[in-house]
Amino acid sequence: MLYFTLASKAYARNLQYRGAHMIHNIASAMFGFLYASIWIGLGADYSLGEYGTQGMVSYIAFTQSALWVSSFLTNGLGIPQSVRTGHISLDLMRPVHLFSHLMAREWGQIAYQFVYKSIPIYLVYFFVFSLSLPDQASSLLYAAMALAGAAYLSICINYLIGASALWTTESSWLYWGNHAMINLLAGFFIPIEWLPGWLQNIAWLSPYPYLLYVPTRFYLGLGSVSALWGTLFWCLLLTLACLLATGFLRRKVEVQGG
Repeated sequence: MLYFTLASKAYARNLQYRGAHMIHNIASAMFGFLYASIWIGLGADYSLGEYGTQGMVSYIAFTQSALWVSSFLTNGLGIPQSVRTGHISLDLMRPVHLFSHLMAREWGQIAYQFVYKSIPIYLVYFFVFSLSLPDQASSLLYAAMALAGAAYLSICINYLIGASALWTTESSWLYWGNHAMINLLAGFFIPIEWLPGWLQNIAWLSPYPYLLYVPTRFYLGLGSVSALWGTLFWCLLLTLACLLATGFLRRKVEVQGG
């Protein structure tokens, strides 16, 4: 019940800014329209592999919409700000684990962004580009599962970025570095199989393909169910990393007299 309350409070807080967020939606839709137009132009001269021109437009539409679930999360889950204000010591004193506390709050943020950003943006593309929904319900189911896993992975990554604020005076570079890796290794604009071989190998040694590429492949009906095992593996590994980071974080605050 506590976690649901934290999530619902975060959701309700964002409702106050729906008008301002519409500006974000317009800008995001414009970027996606630009990316889709590039692939439409390339599709006039090239076959674009198993995707085809319309498939790549659907690919861009889904990844651009999914960014608000798997990428555009709160910087460090708010930990850097808590460190600067000293509020982190109070957060650690709460009778609830810091990771689960911040994760529940972020799920509310993600739910809001999915409803008021991802869905509206995708609907714009759906009608503008005359897209079609997957033929099989299983594609939607697997895509939803993979996208939920992607959101959790992004929560873990941002938690680790936030925890680093206790060891560095400025952690925002990690936040933006993470965004750069998403653009490069998550298959945001270019499917991973079209990257150079050495870069593909690097990508699959990281959790980034599971943030966008894997959910998008499921949505297009091209994914393999076995890819969900990769999502599960990284969820477990990053959860362990977050729990360990919390222990180090707590020790760091105690040593400094927090």
